[in-house]
Amino acid sequence: MTTQPLLQPLRLGALDLPNRVVMAPMTRARADNADLAPTDLHATYYAQRATAGLIVTEGTWVSPDAIGFTNVPGIYTDAQTAGWAKVTEAVHEAGGRIVSQFGHVGAVSHPDHLDGRQPAGPSAVNPGEMSFTPSGPKDTLTPRAYTAAEIADTIADYRRAAENARRAGFDGVELHAQVSHLIPQFLNPRLNQRTDAYGGSGEKRARFLLDVLDAVGDVWGSDRVGVKMSPSWTSGTAFTADEETLADYNQLLKKLNDSNLSYLHLVGTPGTIEERVTLFSRYRAHYQGNIIANVGFTQTLGNEILDHGTVDAVSFGAPYIANPDLVERFAQGHPLADDDQDTYYGGHTKGYTDYPAFTAG
Repeated sequence: MTTQPLLQPLRLGALDLPNRVVMAPMTRARADNADLAPTDLHATYYAQRATAGLIVTEGTWVSPDAIGFTNVPGIYTDAQTAGWAKVTEAVHEAGGRIVSQFGHVGAVSHPDHLDGRQPAGPSAVNPGEMSFTPSGPKDTLTPRAYTAAEIADTIADYRRAAENARRAGFDGVELHAQVSHLIPQFLNPRLNQRTDAYGGSGEKRARFLLDVLDAVGDVWGSDRVGVKMSPSWTSGTAFTADEETLADYNQLLKKLNDSNLSYLHLVGTPGTIEERVTLFSRYRAHYQGNIIANVGFTQTLGNEILDHGTVDAVSFGAPYIANPDLVERFAQGHPLADDDQDTYYGGHTKGYTDYPAFTAG
């Protein structure tokens, strides 16, 4: 079983992985404290899963303005950085590698998250999404448009988050540039109607991401920076994978070849192995660096897409919730445990750190 492609070692930029099983970022909403700081519970949770080739943390707020979900930790204060330092220490003691995913929801936030302030986005266009507030899900509102100075301040927030992640002992960072977050809002021609240096063409809409990459790369070196994107993701009327947006992503993937990234973490769509290979082959045609494939992979599908040579690693989300020893289960052919969806978000140990490793009999 150790000949499985998933169990082969891999080098991602400056990161040496013992296997190609990546733990995908998953919001679990366990930072139930005023500081939005990780706790000893987070350290236990991540350390339990340290046999992954690489752990990517839950999306972590780079500033107070970035917040868009309840009880999700940040990485913009000393208290949060100290909490993450306990997490990275626990993961490293268990032999693992862990990178911090930087999140910012931009226009998909809500005044309930921002002490009554109006969220900001690339332009004053309602993204038509849902914000998960302390009092429940609420429709997004029309945001105000960022000023040029606020864009510069936001890029500086990412830089400070990168500095904090280094202080916390992470092995690298990943930019959350998928689904409806701030970076995809800038990339989106429906939501970004700016006429300055950050809008007006696909190339200009990509500038925000590239400027953030430059800021974070200055701190880390580009070979310890990854980006997670979802070119084919569709939601509502704003986020539609039509030919225009897909063509823009093709050009962006080509441009990212110049960035010497550790990897691109790309969200696909569910389907057969043939459909998945076709989609990721499209991405591979434009991007020659390391690709981590994501969304709905099983052990079999993961091994098959690696066999095709289309991608370099596969990330698993939901399977890691109930299977902290997922790599060992793959290696030994053990069945996977079922998770409890009622405990995905919020709470304490139940459904978080109480899933056991496999035991025979």
